[in-house]
Amino acid sequence: MIIGIVGGGQLARMLALAGHPLGLKFAFLDPAPDACAASLGTHFCADYRDRAALQRLADAAHVVTFEFENVPAATMAVLAERVPAYPPAPALATAQDRLAEKTCFTGLGIPTPRYRAVDSLEGLMAAVDDLGLPAVLKTRTLGYDGKGQAVLRERGELAGAWARLAGVPCLLEEQVPFERELSLIAVRGRGGDTAFYPLTENVHRDGILRLSQCRPGHPLQARAESHGTALLDALDYVGVLALELFQVGGRLLANEIAPRVHNTGHWTIEGALTSQFENHLRAILGFPLGATAAVAPAAMVNLIGEPPDIARLLAIPGARVHLYGKEARPGRKLGHVTVSLAEPAAQERVLQQVLDLVGP
Repeated sequence: MIIGIVGGGQLARMLALAGHPLGLKFAFLDPAPDACAASLGTHFCADYRDRAALQRLADAAHVVTFEFENVPAATMAVLAERVPAYPPAPALATAQDRLAEKTCFTGLGIPTPRYRAVDSLEGLMAAVDDLGLPAVLKTRTLGYDGKGQAVLRERGELAGAWARLAGVPCLLEEQVPFERELSLIAVRGRGGDTAFYPLTENVHRDGILRLSQCRPGHPLQARAESHGTALLDALDYVGVLALELFQVGGRLLANEIAPRVHNTGHWTIEGALTSQFENHLRAILGFPLGATAAVAPAAMVNLIGEPPDIARLLAIPGARVHLYGKEARPGRKLGHVTVSLAEPAAQERVLQQVLDLVGP
């Protein structure tokens, strides 16, 4: 059976690595000649809107998915006319527009930071009058890893921030004094069956994820799963979805969704009974979902920007190194390290060794 993936980056690569033990084969559509997943299957090197390339991918695959949310929703809609394609294009479109996403949260009764749509500098000023400062100005589309947003602390920053974001439609959100950033990795099968991984606590720096640690038994797990179930059902979702959350006291505020396998779920490769990547494949193929329990304390550290000292990382007992085969450049995710050890003291010791080597 052949899985078509729109996108050929590290997430597509890890999907393929998870699928090979199941006897699955892969085809990728990616415009980059050096796409890091390309060596793991057939690579159609073409634009995501190339109709002929989309037809070739559909002809080659039994089912199609995508690896990141900046794939045009129209691309998935075209593919869905030719081959089963998941997650569905309308769910992707919702995740691509922050206003549509927030409207979805609100309609489902899922708490979220206060926000206002902004279409002009004058509208931004009015939104600041309403929400106050500090606040975060975000483009409605095409933002990830801290891109497409600006933190506003003083009114004198408004004009410059609006200009830097090119005057495109935006969303202004109140800046929430959260205690923790959490994420819920959820999966829904073609038959509507759902499963959830333990909540993950995340640390970002400069808008880029640095560290994730799973938190089994978190007191807000049930509430997060309730929000996740509402979203999965409302979107008629199939596949893995990440719900990013702010913890404020005993409350959870929804930040955003990612309609795909997610960086904060990479710990599941060694740390859960079934990885998020295998479960995404199971879901889109209509197979039974795998168990999502953590097998031990688990954490993931991203390798960003500078090539790591591989020999020193590999010398740390219990550190599992995953490299993506990508050329180094500032702010780029080159790989990650997972640590999942049964003894909590050993887990903390090894994780600290990794952090000391690659930076916090």
